[in-house]
Amino acid sequence: MFYSIEQLVEQAQAYPTIGELMIATEMELTDRTREEIIALMERNLEVMAGSIEEGVAGVKSVTGLTGGDAKRLDDYINSGKFLSGETILTAVRNGIAVNEVNAKMGLVCATPTAGSAGVLPGVLMAAREKLNLTHEEQLDFLFTAGAFGLVMANNASISGAEGGCQAEVGSASAMSAAALVAANGGTPDMASQALAITLKNVMGLICDPVAGLVEVPCVKRNAMGASQAFISADMALAGIRSVIPPDEVVEAMYKVGRAMPQIFKETAEGGVATTPTGLRIKDEIYGTKEETVNA
Repeated sequence: MFYSIEQLVEQAQAYPTIGELMIATEMELTDRTREEIIALMERNLEVMAGSIEEGVAGVKSVTGLTGGDAKRLDDYINSGKFLSGETILTAVRNGIAVNEVNAKMGLVCATPTAGSAGVLPGVLMAAREKLNLTHEEQLDFLFTAGAFGLVMANNASISGAEGGCQAEVGSASAMSAAALVAANGGTPDMASQALAITLKNVMGLICDPVAGLVEVPCVKRNAMGASQAFISADMALAGIRSVIPPDEVVEAMYKVGRAMPQIFKETAEGGVATTPTGLRIKDEIYGTKEETVNA
């Protein structure tokens, strides 16, 4: 069992991959067999792929506030007129797709939460195309991400209500970046550097859902998280290191989350949730106080 990024990197040396270390850890913690653990992860992979397919085809949320952007971005990618790279844009499209499915109350895999569920599958499916990942390598990607996510969950937070969006989309993006590095042949240490780079770039990100719904700005933040994962992974693979050690970055994120005012932690009392448009949308969805009283 590992309790820090440093321990994770050290213990991973004894295993073929970080993913294998995570499987061994799961066996130790849950008393499940290797076969049972892999079967559960295969189900997660299946749900991830299904939610992307559904979202890209085009969906609308229950409120009508979000939906259709994954389809728009897919059309844009197919036009060939995009500015950024196709792999990153594909990850962004996928991330949006999953969160649009979540907003319509569809089936998604929380990675690590429903609000950030688009980042990891979005990145994985884009990497699958870019790196020609086998089924086993895709599962290893997920176990690797889980290993780093476990440390962040235990030492900081993965809850927007506790640590802001840095704890949700930030953690998802960091997990994805680390797994990307490993999938592309990087060392466990390189993977840890990608995690640190990512967290530093999203530190302080608030959670300010309009009308308290996991739609605005959540869907587009998943897009940001997916793109950041690729940038951080490439930086780490290039040999760029975080000046601040990964475990210290995780601790800093925890402290920032603790210090963050409550209005920025999933309460819909700050940020874009309290803009004139944000408040108007809230009234349109729930009705004004007077309308509520008279109802």
